[in-house]
Amino acid sequence: MMSFDTTYTVPQGQKSPSAAALPSIQATATSTSLKTETPVNGAGQAGEHTHIWLVTGPAGCGKSSVAEYMANALNMPYIEGDSFHTPANVDKMRNGIPLTDADRWDWLTALRDESMRLISEGQMGVVMTCSALKRKYRDVIRVAAYYDHRLLIHFIYLDASEELLLQRVTQRQNHYMGANMVHSQFDILERPSQNETDVITIDVSRTLAEVQQDALARAIKTMESDHDSQ
Repeated sequence: MMSFDTTYTVPQGQKSPSAAALPSIQATATSTSLKTETPVNGAGQAGEHTHIWLVTGPAGCGKSSVAEYMANALNMPYIEGDSFHTPANVDKMRNGIPLTDADRWDWLTALRDESMRLISEGQMGVVMTCSALKRKYRDVIRVAAYYDHRLLIHFIYLDASEELLLQRVTQRQNHYMGANMVHSQFDILERPSQNETDVITIDVSRTLAEVQQDALARAIKTMESDHDSQ
């Protein structure tokens, strides 16, 4: 069981978030709830909470880099969403063919099931990458909280312009997601709305280190403030 007796760690080679960016707390993967005006997933349920943190956004926004940083610092397992795509999905994307809703349902369900499996085995939280471009895709993951009322779902949406992500993707090597796929993702992108109160939006036009530290600090602040309110 994770407690407030040990401190968050920062991945090797990374600078610790500044005092202004990162609240001073004693914790590893805390058991807290997300405070909102109305209950979100498991919020308000009695008992110790568990957490699924999804780092979302289009190709090139930095999902893997941010999620790995958070997972290491929070001492939570990391799930790379791309590794759960079927070979057929990977072939389509490699050939510049956009995925359909039908292509994504089994992938989203597999990600949800894997995160729930880790939670059921005793993990207090997981950090996962998933593009989650549409609200209904995010809702597939939110269903997990209906199976476990102690579970809280959190999304970190990495927000960037199409032009910036095109530039980044063209610089990547050995990845099946080509620059031509970025436009197709923006065609279907549904940015989180204000009533999706379980979403934290992060501007990724800054340096990677700044984005990583901001995401971690806001995740910690969310869990800390809700722990204090219990």
